[in-house]
Amino acid sequence: MGMTLMEAGATLQLVNINPSTIIFTLINTLIILLLYRFLLHKPVMKILEERKEKIGSEMKAAEDAQAAAEAAKAEYDAKLKESREEAAQIVSAAVKRAGERENQIIAEAQQEAAELKKKAEESIELEKKKAINEIKDQISDIVIMASEKVCEKEISKADNEALIDKFIAEVGNE
Repeated sequence: MGMTLMEAGATLQLVNINPSTIIFTLINTLIILLLYRFLLHKPVMKILEERKEKIGSEMKAAEDAQAAAEAAKAEYDAKLKESREEAAQIVSAAVKRAGERENQIIAEAQQEAAELKKKAEESIELEKKKAINEIKDQISDIVIMASEKVCEKEISKADNEALIDKFIAEVGNE
């Protein structure tokens, strides 16, 4: 604890205020401040400002791209909706045409069936008339044959029965 006077004087010399030292220190501080300002602060601020502008332009580009993407999506959705509606109309029209064609085919088939039925009925009627005419012709021939035989001789009751039996047997053989 005991400090000598000399030591105390040396300590005071270290702490003394010298105006030249203050001015020198201020000039050094001013030079350092100017060097910082021109060599470090301005370039760093310029770089930061350029980066800020670049980020701003990229953000604007991103917003523009997003807006364009949303517009493209909206256009795509509209075209998709329009395509679906058009497809539904095409399917509806195809179903309608198929139904019309189906009705047309059914009508044609019914008409053809009616014509075939009519032709078949006409054919049956014609065959029936032919058969009736053939039977009439056969009956006429039989009557003529029977008349010829009756005319050849006088018939008794027994001859008549025999003639009828013979006539039936001949008709059965033909």
